[in-house]
Amino acid sequence: MFDGMLAFSERCGICGLGYSRFNVGDGPAALLTLAVGTITVALAIWVELSFVPAWWVHVLIWIPVTFALVLGGLRITKAWLLASEYRNDAREAGSRDI
Repeated sequence: MFDGMLAFSERCGICGLGYSRFNVGDGPAALLTLAVGTITVALAIWVELSFVPAWWVHVLIWIPVTFALVLGGLRITKAWLLASEYRNDAREAGSRDI
């Protein structure tokens, strides 16, 4: 049964650090989508101006490349933001650890 949490462990299997205080939300997906979108559009414009391919060539190249980069980089981006929260001792607004 789906409970809203997708494949994210509650604790580190090695050191036992609890992940419950970290919440990066949609930050990794938004950050990665914007970065990949910027790079993809710049490359697509360069390809268009340099080689002038048919429209379907752009479809065959850029749609799979965009999906692969976003889905492939999502785990890395989420880990990077979690590590940044840990390093900076970030917390949710108004919350306290006792």
